[in-house]
Amino acid sequence: MSAPAFDNKIIKWIDERIPLFTVLEHSTSSYPTPKNLNYWWNFGSLALFALVIMIMTGIVLAMNYTGHTSMAFDSVERIMRDVNYGWLLRYLHMNGASFFFICVYIHIFRGMYYGSYKAPREILWWIGLLIYLAMMATAFMGYVLPWGQMSFWGATVITNLFSAVPVVGDFIVTWLWGGFAVDNPTLNRFFSLHYLLPFVIFALVFLHLVALHTSKSSNPSGIEIKGPQDTIPFHPYYTIKDLFGVGVFMVVFLGFVFFAPNFFGEPDNYIPANPMVTPPHIVPEWYYLPFYAILRAIPDKLGGVIAMFGAILVLFALPWLDSSKVKSGRFRPVFKWFFWLFLADCVVLGWIGGKPAEGNYIPIGQAATAWYFFHLLVVLPLLGRLEKPLALPASISASVLKEKA
Repeated sequence: MSAPAFDNKIIKWIDERIPLFTVLEHSTSSYPTPKNLNYWWNFGSLALFALVIMIMTGIVLAMNYTGHTSMAFDSVERIMRDVNYGWLLRYLHMNGASFFFICVYIHIFRGMYYGSYKAPREILWWIGLLIYLAMMATAFMGYVLPWGQMSFWGATVITNLFSAVPVVGDFIVTWLWGGFAVDNPTLNRFFSLHYLLPFVIFALVFLHLVALHTSKSSNPSGIEIKGPQDTIPFHPYYTIKDLFGVGVFMVVFLGFVFFAPNFFGEPDNYIPANPMVTPPHIVPEWYYLPFYAILRAIPDKLGGVIAMFGAILVLFALPWLDSSKVKSGRFRPVFKWFFWLFLADCVVLGWIGGKPAEGNYIPIGQAATAWYFFHLLVVLPLLGRLEKPLALPASISASVLKEKA
């Protein structure tokens, strides 16, 4: 890696002693990026932007939050009413979690459509899934902190799932609770871990970027870079594109923050936690609903827990389950239809997860769960062997010129 020439004497002096600016320049400004990336590739940087918002607002909120069952709910109300701009910080943090998940879900489905998990990017895909798992744990613990009705009962129901694990299940639940019921030790543990895990996520994001710059970015054509003619520098071409994406993101995000701050929330969480009163319908946050539907689709408790965790763990095997040598869905006409069917299935699971487990919702949830696993374990391997893909372009540059023609 040749060192770039810096005009600023101070930057040059620092860089000669610790090459921070050289690393940054090679990793951002002059990083060779495929020249055909579309706006679906914006959501990775938008997810990072949302993570920064979450960490910054979370640090300030933690300064005013009291992690005790008798004071947690009131401390959140004090943040909303008495802390200068506390209402804004909390709404940014609350809605930031939802928008973080929206960006990550789009990022994941984009990767699935364009085959971004295939060689040589398997580890890149794995790290992304680890980020997703850490996000789910962090968001769950954060949802408990306001200590409202849905916080308390959500924590009770979800942590109780581990009791289904043979032999060690009860021990795990007791360890998570810090006792024999969801109480003050539970809240303290969750507060501590909720503060810590975002920094773990940030470290995983750093590894994700290292893996990305090692294996290089995927692209809509699904073919590898074959020379300098296939790439352009990341700056200014994609920095401008990302800044435009951030602008659109902020317009939509702040629209919810200022005009519909509780759109993604549950009204019951504005009621203080009461262990003696069970809400009629316990619902987790919307980003858990597909997996909650899978959990409820299996009549057996242990089977439901295995299916719920298996729905995420099976994604780690995706690079091998998808046996097609063609990466991008652009050149796989049959795969396209099954991909959109799978996406619709995930939406149905999310819808079912928010409904009570009764009536027609039960068979619909079971059918959607069956299709989820059938698509990943049966359809994808068979498509790779049976589908006849379209002809691939000779290079990334050739595909760009063809699109412009």
